[in-house]
Amino acid sequence: MPSSVVAHMDYNKSKRVLRITYTSGMVYDYLSVPVEVYNEMLAADSKGQYLNYSIKGKYRYKKVKVG
Repeated sequence: MPSSVVAHMDYNKSKRVLRITYTSGMVYDYLSVPVEVYNEMLAADSKGQYLNYSIKGKYRYKKVKVG
């Protein structure tokens, strides 16, 4: 999953939480994300562009403390 913005992503189906680890090291949980949106992001040519247009500003989020 090469991306200049997204280093890693995980999805918790039961909680519908999409966890994005950015290349900067910051980690955010996006809440109430449908599995279809996660699958679309997996298939997207540009993860960062998909994130900006289809997730940011559309789903609540919280910053995850790392370490």
